[in-house]
Amino acid sequence: MLPAEGSSACVAGIIPARWGSSRFPGKPLHLLAGRPLLQHVFERVRRCGALDFLLIATDDARIMEAAAAFGAEAVLTSPGHPSGTDRIAEAVRGRPDATHVINIQGDEPLIDPALVDSLAEALVADPELPMITAAAPFSDAEAVRDPSQVKVVLDRNGEALYFSRSAIPYRRASPPGLRTLRHIGLYGYRRDFLERFVHWPPGLLEQAEQLEQLRALENGARIRVLPADDHAPGLDTPEQAPGLEALLAAGQPPMNR
Repeated sequence: MLPAEGSSACVAGIIPARWGSSRFPGKPLHLLAGRPLLQHVFERVRRCGALDFLLIATDDARIMEAAAAFGAEAVLTSPGHPSGTDRIAEAVRGRPDATHVINIQGDEPLIDPALVDSLAEALVADPELPMITAAAPFSDAEAVRDPSQVKVVLDRNGEALYFSRSAIPYRRASPPGLRTLRHIGLYGYRRDFLERFVHWPPGLLEQAEQLEQLRALENGARIRVLPADDHAPGLDTPEQAPGLEALLAAGQPPMNR
């Protein structure tokens, strides 16, 4: 529920981390520069000033043990969740004080804490806003054609019209100022909206594109899209690990993918 009049918002940052990735089993504990991937994410997000508390939501005792070793609070959740959103919804049920939730991807060790803070602050500032995310312009034309790179188109108010794995909008013409935007997989939810969201069945568009955020649009919810200039590369496959290690060793700030 939303905070009562005169009371303060409480923003939870939650990092979902499951063991059984089909492409990369055990990814949260894969070592990068001598530390688990998940630890890098946690230590970056711990710098945020807009989060009231930070949790790791996992389905595996090995991740629980590792989180305790590097000083993170972790919650053991059901292994049967179909998505990270369902996992964070379970994790936050034990914290009735939380009024807003930020879903932070556990595979981005160079995530920008300032972007997380900006999402949290914008979400709390608008009591009527159910959901927020972020997007950045593509810097690589080839990536626009990559179906693993999700695109988003916005209305005049900076809210999402549609998300797709296809290159949208289709450019029959190129009016000045039109940019193709890459969706950044960082989400914020008002607590009561998150609880409704996870009980809605997947819609046809969500099933077709395999993009969970389309469930919100199919049910008429607003999603504000915060503009971002850059975004950290994530770890999707073991082959990407050496490049990320090099960036970590160099102290590289977040950059466009």
